[in-house]
Parts: sequence; structure tokens; C-alpha cells
Amino acid sequence: MPDQTGTTLPTDLPVDPAEALAAAVRALEEVTPRFVEGVGTEGTRTKESRTDVATDLDLELERRISDALRDGTGLEVHGEEYGGPPVNEGTLWVVDPIDGTANYSLGIPTTGMLVALVHDRQPVLGLTWLPLLGLRFTSTAGGTLQENGEDVAPLRDVSVRDVALGLGSLNTGARATYPPAYRREVFERLTLDAARTRKLGSTGVDMAFVGSGRLSASISFGNYPWDNAAGVCHVRAAGGVVTDLAGEPWAIDSPSVLAAGQKAHGEVLSIVRQLGEPGNFFEAGRRWATPEPETQRPWLQDGR
Repeated sequence: MPDQTGTTLPTDLPVDPAEALAAAVRALEEVTPRFVEGVGTEGTRTKESRTDVATDLDLELERRISDALRDGTGLEVHGEEYGGPPVNEGTLWVVDPIDGTANYSLGIPTTGMLVALVHDRQPVLGLTWLPLLGLRFTSTAGGTLQENGEDVAPLRDVSVRDVALGLGSLNTGARATYPPAYRREVFERLTLDAARTRKLGSTGVDMAFVGSGRLSASISFGNYPWDNAAGVCHVRAAGGVVTDLAGEPWAIDSPSVLAAGQKAHGEVLSIVRQLGEPGNFFEAGRRWATPEPETQRPWLQDGR
């Protein structure tokens, strides 16, 4: 099993973790009625790709959550919509005001709000609020995962042949680390080996469902910290393993996420490794560009 960095609570946090968690819970509870009220809001802005949309409500919710976190803890915030300080330095919050925005706009309930406190590139607190499903997950590094205020049992060591696994987006631009041809090959191979595959349209939902035992594993081909950090904290707190797709221990600047219990993690990683390097996969008649350098990831730089 890979070395599990980020599984203990640091001793040099600038805030009391219990008080910080309480502040984050209050922030999410305060905006939950607005989140529920806005379900079905159309995507009004194209973000980084033609398939990635945001709503005006994303901006409103992020602003309200971020203000509450700053007021409650004195720490800075990096959000999906407004950016913020570099996420790979110091201690700060990362926020996704609506994870699964396409689902949200369509009224599909697998959508929610994600908040994580990140310290030295690792999440130490995680919150996943899924109001349309009536689910609220919280976790602390070195502590337990809680669902609706109750401790979740540690992960059973299941196989991907026993419990469904969740997969992230199969579409992306040509400059991504994992081109569509590679993503589809991963999907096809796992479809053959796993009991079932599920594409729920929300990384936050996938990761919370792994931590709570509803899924055996989750793969996210994306590197966005606001999508991944809370769920990573959840899965670790539940006793799971989190790496990137190369098997390297996950950190906030990792290119991808593979989260699972120990047995399922080993199974998925073995399958992925058999496919070889993602850059070797090409679309017919199309040559893919090289992956983005870190300078093309603004959340690792000076904000945006």
C-alpha cells in the first residue's frame, strides 16, 4: 500500500480544527436554503471548455461561503470561481460552491457544495454537502468520517468485482494530461473487471460515496483542488487509500485521483498500469498536445 501522507492531523495548524470545522459547517448550513432554491438554474457562463458551465448562483454561493470562512477563521480562501492564494502553500480553504453544475442545472440530485481546509498541500478538514440527497459528510485528518453527524464504519476491504466504482469525466480538451482516448480505454477496461461502473457527474459525490462504502473506488482524471480535496480527506478518514493514477501519494497539486479501499485500489491501479502512459493514446487523425505545465494551473500560482 502506498505511503498515506495526510492521514494525521498536523500539530502546527494556525487554527483549532474543531472550531474551524464548526465555522465551515455554519457557512454551508447558512447557504443550503439558497442552494436548494436555485436548483434548475441554467448555466450562463462557459468556463474552461465548451462542456463546462457555471451559473450566476455559483458566484453568489462562493462569495457567501468564502466570506463566512474568512470571518470565522481568519484564513484565506481559494474558490473555483474567484480564485485566491496558491493552494500549494501554507494553510487555506478551498471551495467549490456547486460541484456537478450540469446536474444542478438539470435538476439531477447528485450535486453539492465542497469545502476543505488545506495545510502544506494536504486536506486536513473536508466537508461535502449534498442537500438534494439529504446527506452531509465531514472528516478530519486522523479522525473519522461522519455522515449526518454519525461516524461512518471503516471501509470494508471489498473488490471492484463486489461494489460499483465511480468514474470522472471522459471528455476534455487536447492539452489535458489524460486525453479522451485514454479515459475511454480506462472506462472500457474497468467495465469488464468491475461489478458495475457509475458516472454520477460529480467528483464530490463519487468520493463521499467511496468513503461511506457506497462505491468501491473513484477515479477523477481532473486536478482541480476544489473538486478533490474534501473527498480525499473523507476517504482517508474512512481508512481508504488515495493516490494519483500513477500510484503516487495524493497531494493538492496531483494530476488525478484514485481513491478506494486497499484491495480495490490495488485492483484498479494494476489495470491502469497495464494500459501504459496516457500520452501514448491518440484520437484517430488527431495529435494531442503535451500536458499543461504547472504555470498553466493558476491555482498553483498567485491566484487568478
